[in-house]
Amino acid sequence: MFRLGFLLAITSLNVWHCWTQTVTVSSSASHAIPSTLWGLMFEDISSGDGGLYGELLQNRAFQQVVPGTPDALNSWSSINGGAISVVSDNVPVSSALPNSLRFNVPNGLSGPVGFANSGFFGIKVDSSWTYKASFHFRFPTRSSFRGNLVLGLRSSSGETLASATVPISASSTSWRQVNVSLRPSSSASSLSNQFFVTVDGNSARGQTINFAMFSLFPPTFKNRPNGMRIDIATALAGMKPGVFRFPGGNNLEGQTPASRWQWNATLGSLLDRPGRIGDWSYINTDGLGLLEFLTFCEDTGMEPIMAVWSGFALGGTSIAQDQLQPFIQQAIDQIDFVIGDPRTNAAAARRAALGHPSPFKLNFVEIGNEDFFAADTYTHRWTTFVDALQSTFPHLKFIATSNINDPILTPKPQVYDHHVYQTPTFFAQNSFFYDDMARDGTLYFEGEYAAISTNPNDIFGTPADGRLPFPTMQGSAGEAAYMIGMERNSDIVFAAAYAPLLGHVSNSQWTPNLVGFDSGQVFKSTSYYVQQLFSLNKGTEYLPSTLPPRNGTVFWGVTRDRTNLIIKISNTGSSSATLNFVLPFNVASTGIAHLLTGEATTSNTPTSPKAIQPSSHFIRTGRRFSYAAPAVSVTVITIVREPE
Repeated sequence: MFRLGFLLAITSLNVWHCWTQTVTVSSSASHAIPSTLWGLMFEDISSGDGGLYGELLQNRAFQQVVPGTPDALNSWSSINGGAISVVSDNVPVSSALPNSLRFNVPNGLSGPVGFANSGFFGIKVDSSWTYKASFHFRFPTRSSFRGNLVLGLRSSSGETLASATVPISASSTSWRQVNVSLRPSSSASSLSNQFFVTVDGNSARGQTINFAMFSLFPPTFKNRPNGMRIDIATALAGMKPGVFRFPGGNNLEGQTPASRWQWNATLGSLLDRPGRIGDWSYINTDGLGLLEFLTFCEDTGMEPIMAVWSGFALGGTSIAQDQLQPFIQQAIDQIDFVIGDPRTNAAAARRAALGHPSPFKLNFVEIGNEDFFAADTYTHRWTTFVDALQSTFPHLKFIATSNINDPILTPKPQVYDHHVYQTPTFFAQNSFFYDDMARDGTLYFEGEYAAISTNPNDIFGTPADGRLPFPTMQGSAGEAAYMIGMERNSDIVFAAAYAPLLGHVSNSQWTPNLVGFDSGQVFKSTSYYVQQLFSLNKGTEYLPSTLPPRNGTVFWGVTRDRTNLIIKISNTGSSSATLNFVLPFNVASTGIAHLLTGEATTSNTPTSPKAIQPSSHFIRTGRRFSYAAPAVSVTVITIVREPE
C-alpha cells in the first residue's frame, strides 16, 4: 500500500553502473512459500529476565543464591541504615523459594528506614503507566508492633515518584501478601530509579521483618498477567514472524541433568517456580515459563517450535540408553501439556486449570539442541526418544539437532536443525547451500544463523579479533544473500530463525543480537530490518528466474502473492549493480523499492540507534524495467500485478 511518506519523485535509472545482469522471470511457480519461513529463536541470556519478560525487579525472590553472601543481595541496597541480609527461612514462603530477605531496624534511627531494588540496570518510570507491585512478608516473632510500610518508586536522588502505604502488625508470624498499584506523579528523566520499601525508623526500632517474592510489573503486551515487556514484544511482533523456537538452544540443556530446563517447574504461581542456574552462571527465574511462551506465540501469530531435553547436558553428561525412560516420559508430558485433551490427560488438565482448555498449535518438536557436540551418544538417544514420541504423537514432525546426515540416525530424521555463525562473506558465498540438497522428503530448519565476525579464523573471538558488537550493514547484506537462497529453496527449508534474538546493551554475554535494549528503550539493528523486510514481503509462491552467479556479490529472488510481485535483492559488493528484469506478465508501471543501505561497517547502536533504517521510494516498472542496487544494500521491490 502506498503511503504519504514515500518519496514522490520517480527514481531515474538512466545512469551507468559497473555491473549489469538481465533477470528473466518465469510465469509458473516452482513451489509455495511456507508461512513459517521467517521466525525467531529465543535464548535466555538476559533475554528473558530483564528483557522480554516484563518483571522489573532483579533477584526478586532470592532464587538459587547462597544466603549470607554479598552476591545474595544482588540489586538490593539499604536505605538510611536498614539492615538487610538473605537468610534460609525456617518458615519459607514456599517449598520452591526457601530464601527470604531479613530486614532489621536498628535502634537509634529515625525517618524512613528500609531497602531498595535497582532493577535490571535501572527502572523506567513513566507517569502514563500504572505499575503492579507485590511482595510477601512476615514477622519472625509476634509482638504488639503496629505501623505502616511505604513502598513505591524513587529516583536516584531519593525523590519519591510513586508510593503506597500499607498498614502492618506483628500480631501474627504467618506470611501475608501485599498487592498495590503505583501511578507515578511524573516520569523520571533517567533510568537510575529504584523500587523501595520503608518503615518509620523511630516507631519500628528493633523490629525484624522477613520479605519474600517481590514483583513489580509495568503494563504488559496484550495486558497479559506475568507477561511481556511492551516495547520489546511489539518490536518482535512487528516482524510478523512465522515461528518461535523455544525454550532456547543451550538454555534447554543445563550444565548438568539436574539444572536442565524442566517444563513443569515453570508453571503456575511464581511461588512454585524455584528457578535454576542458567548455562552461563546467570540465574533464570523461570517467570517466563512454558505457558508464557505459548501464550506469546498465540498473541503474535507465531507457530511454536518447541524443544524437549534429549538426555545431554552442556557439562558433558549423556544419559545412557537404558536410563532414558523418565526423561522420555517428561517429554511426553510436556507435549501433552501443549496439545493434549484435558478430559483424558493429566498434563493437559493442568493446562486447562491454568486457563487454556483448548490445545495450542504445535507441529514441530525438536529433540535436544546442537547434539553435534555429543554425536557419539545422539545416535541412541535420538532413536530412543523418537521411537517413543513418534508412536505417541504420530502427527508431529521431530527435528534432529546433529549435523546433517552425520552421524546417520535411525529412524531417518524428518527435519534437521542447521546452525551457522560466520562472516558476512561466508553467508554471501553460501547463498546456494541448500540448492544442492537432495529432494528426498527431508525438511530443514535454519534454527540459528548470523554474521557475527569479520574474522573467518576466529569467529567466536573478541571485538579486537573481529567479533561484531552489533550487526553491521555488511553483515546484514550477507545474511540477506543467504536468506534469498533459503527462500529459493523453501520447498525444503520450512523455517529459519536469526540468533541470538535479544541482548541487553549493558549485560550481554553474546554479540551481536538482532534487537538490543536497555531498561527504557529498544534498538533495532540493521539485521532486524532485513528480517522484517523479508517477513512482511514473503509472498506465497516462488517464481524461478535467472540464477545469480554462485561466486558473485549480487543475489536476487522473486515471489508473488495474490496482489504483488515481490523481488528481493542483496548487493554485498562495493559497487552499484544494475538488474534488468524481464517479466512474463503485466504489472503496474510504478513499484515501490524498500531500501536498506549504508556504509559497510555502520551499525545501529545505543548512541546512534537510527544510523541505518529502511527508506521507500517509487521506481519505474513494467514488463521490462531496470533497478540499480546500491553498494552494500538490501532491497525489496513490490509491484502490483495486473489481472491476467
